[in-house]
Amino acid sequence: MLQEYNNILVPVDGSKEAELALKKAVHVAKMNHAHVDILNVLDTKQFIGGYGGMLSGDAIYQISEDAQDYLENLANEIRHKNDMAEEDISIHVRFGNPKTVISRDFPKDHKNDLIMIGATGLSAMARVLVGSVTEYVNQNALCDVLIVKTDADNQKPE
Repeated sequence: MLQEYNNILVPVDGSKEAELALKKAVHVAKMNHAHVDILNVLDTKQFIGGYGGMLSGDAIYQISEDAQDYLENLANEIRHKNDMAEEDISIHVRFGNPKTVISRDFPKDHKNDLIMIGATGLSAMARVLVGSVTEYVNQNALCDVLIVKTDADNQKPE
């Protein structure tokens, strides 16, 4: 890469594609001596239950705790496997629309200069119904975006 990056944002949602993006982001971060922000955005639309009712505060709290635990486990695994320091990786849970949080709000607040995002975390039908977060981020981000489609260890030249 010709560009040097200092602060890389990697949004994750539990999908294989997002975790591939994280793996590749760690590689880029190590080459650039950059910081990695791992972000999980909890879409506030998911808190509306059946018939328009809201989930209870306890349920929302548990969802956010589960997201925090998931991110802590990811970060600890990365630090261990890649000999990275505690301060090299930060984890974040945010509430809101994933499209705008990832493309604008979070990078502005954390001064990210690169977003590395998985090609897609949704099924084909979900992309048709709600649109692709990756596509939105690619078109609207405040910084460079790298869409990860391959595993960093198993890339095959064409």
